[in-house]
Amino acid sequence: MAIRANRRVLLGSALLCAAALVFAEAGRLTAAEGQQNAQPAPASNFPVASDARLAGDGKQTRFILDLDRKIEFRAFPLADPYRVVVDIPQVNFQLASGTGSNGRGLVKAIRYGLVMPGGSRIVFDLTGPAKIASSYVLDAANGQPPRLVLEFEEVDRTSFTQSLAPEARPELKPALAEGNVVVPPVTTAALPPVTDPRPLIVIDPGHGGIDNGTQSGGELEKNLVLGFGLALRDRIEKSGKYRVVMTRTDDTFIPLNDRVKLARNQSAALFVSIHADALPRREGDAQGATIYTLSDKASDAEAERLADTENKADAIGGVNLTDEPTEVADILIDLAQRETKTFSNRFARLLVDEMKTTARMHKHPLKSAGFRVLKAPDVPSVLVELGYVSNKGDLEHLVSENWRNKTVGSMVQAIDAFFAKRLATAGSAK
Repeated sequence: MAIRANRRVLLGSALLCAAALVFAEAGRLTAAEGQQNAQPAPASNFPVASDARLAGDGKQTRFILDLDRKIEFRAFPLADPYRVVVDIPQVNFQLASGTGSNGRGLVKAIRYGLVMPGGSRIVFDLTGPAKIASSYVLDAANGQPPRLVLEFEEVDRTSFTQSLAPEARPELKPALAEGNVVVPPVTTAALPPVTDPRPLIVIDPGHGGIDNGTQSGGELEKNLVLGFGLALRDRIEKSGKYRVVMTRTDDTFIPLNDRVKLARNQSAALFVSIHADALPRREGDAQGATIYTLSDKASDAEAERLADTENKADAIGGVNLTDEPTEVADILIDLAQRETKTFSNRFARLLVDEMKTTARMHKHPLKSAGFRVLKAPDVPSVLVELGYVSNKGDLEHLVSENWRNKTVGSMVQAIDAFFAKRLATAGSAK
């Protein structure tokens, strides 16, 4: 018992130190956090992007974005994979459907969207190493609107690497091969002090902003899971038994590590990430909901494929893909994860039992894989794939308010059962 108590003291001390480091880092980003805390301006106040196009070939490629007013921007390259990121003020993208999916010349594809309140981002996936030969914003002239222009030029690997910031060069710092991109963390400054003893549940609608997730029939995963997450939040709060925090409540891109940090910083009792899968046509058809927990070894090939896909979300947003430094000693993480994994698995089983009464489940509804978003060592976490947008029947359910209400209800029943067991276990331990 004494050893266990000492371990708990060590773990608590280490986690407090880690939290202090996180908040210290946050203090150096007060300007960015202030921007996040500010109330978003009406959509009519944002610059409007009305058209985007590519021209050129595999040696030189030009990108042009039509705007209704001039804007400031910052452009920089990232390595492995080759990308160029352009940060701009929040923009109302009114581009034609499918814009960016077909590349040209040095640009394989273009992604764009919100990365935080007040800030948008454009990410260019390159076919190979290329430099930004020039970049500028043109005034409106001769009947043409203001335009953001980037000109890319083919270079070799060595020249590309030299164009990166010194601390971001792969040969100097392998751990920073993606570039030193500072993304404002999820801020908790606006949240009230924790005096409420009720368990805190973090709901994490996947994707958002620049990251659309899967899509089919004109429906985007990021929108489907946000609608479901908000409905789940409302139902949980209505019960009055729990506190709820959302990782996002609008179409904003949140890096994976920041989703985990929010849960840990708020001492969450449960973390539920909401997603919707899609299977490539060549891999056949699949249907039904699946509940995933964290594991170093994927339970099957499909689980491994999905984890790989979800873990690349930050690459879509132009965020550093490397893991952050270990916050606490490995042995302390291991001690915390053992208990956390047990609780995560217990909740996953309860979730399957309840959801199968209202939702169609996958033939193997319980799976595990190495999802980065589930890696908080001290917060029981699951990832729920509500269904496959690539399956006609599942997609009909995902857009159905009636189906959503029933499924939300079954998830709340599982949450009640989970916390009832935990409280009972804690009571018997005393």
